[in-house]
Amino acid sequence: MKHNFGAGPGILPQEVLKQAAEAVIDFNGTGLSLLEISHRSKEFEAVLDEAVQLVKELFSVPEGYSVLFLQGGASTQFALAPYNLLPSGGKAAYLETGVWANKALKEAKYFGEVEVIASSKESNFTYIPKDYTIPADAAYFHITSNNTIYGTQLQEFPKSPIPVVCDMSSDIFSRKVNVADFGLIYAGAQKNMGPAGVTLVIVKDDILGKVDRKIPAMFNYQTQIEGGSMYNTPPCFAIYVSMLTLRWLKAKGGVAAIEQENITKANALYNAIESNPFFKGVCAVEDRSHMNVCFVMENPELEKPFLKLCDERGIVGVKGHRSVGGFRASIYNALPLSSVLALIDVMQEFADSNK
Repeated sequence: MKHNFGAGPGILPQEVLKQAAEAVIDFNGTGLSLLEISHRSKEFEAVLDEAVQLVKELFSVPEGYSVLFLQGGASTQFALAPYNLLPSGGKAAYLETGVWANKALKEAKYFGEVEVIASSKESNFTYIPKDYTIPADAAYFHITSNNTIYGTQLQEFPKSPIPVVCDMSSDIFSRKVNVADFGLIYAGAQKNMGPAGVTLVIVKDDILGKVDRKIPAMFNYQTQIEGGSMYNTPPCFAIYVSMLTLRWLKAKGGVAAIEQENITKANALYNAIESNPFFKGVCAVEDRSHMNVCFVMENPELEKPFLKLCDERGIVGVKGHRSVGGFRASIYNALPLSSVLALIDVMQEFADSNK
């Protein structure tokens, strides 16, 4: 058995993988593969409709918001958010908490002024800045809820006088969120919702249509809303697998239930790191992520032997990002507690054999 701690594309529920595999051969008894049916068919329209409704139900999306399934990944949203929301000559505020936040603010500079109101770059992004003021004259305030590379996470979202735009790519549906506190939420599916190829966007309708530039149809949120995420052929398979994952999440008890599971998994692993003299955490305790647990060896020379033992025990995907090294255990929704306990056992085994 493999225990998949990969950071992304991340683990998916086994039952979802089985259903998706069956649909590739014969989708819902149609005699056709999901990969070859028309996106305009009643069969696929039912998939998209269910996916949208599940998002609204699981996240309690209020009236006045639209749910979109788009292509291009979250990196495309780095540009589409300011393209649609930042007026020419206007200003946007950004919180810089990691690589992806940095990439997002760089894209925004093509459309207007960017004010970085706080950053933890000087500490290699090991904490989330707390003491900052959100400028009321900015068009929006952009944050990244979870930082996969550095293992930090916003445990509380800021109260803002302007629309909040949030990249939730790596912790979407992992905890309860008050959607009404945000103007725009976007998330690449491949870390916690589905396969790569589709991006979820939840946008408040009344923040759109206020910029003075012409926006090409494919990049215009309003066009995509009017087309029901089908202005062009959507990524049908990725949407279908995401729908199955959302269906699986609902059956487990929804976001509130999975949040408690995620807290249990994270606490178990952080406690193991703290109690094992061979390992240590790298982030501020109050900002530690419940999705991406980053840690290092007290003795860096033991990193390779530990990774070798992990491989022998079926623990995969724990090597840290190439830019920071060490280890990273991504414990997304679909990863069971048993896998976390298996990693903890290997950590203890390694410590016992290297005393």
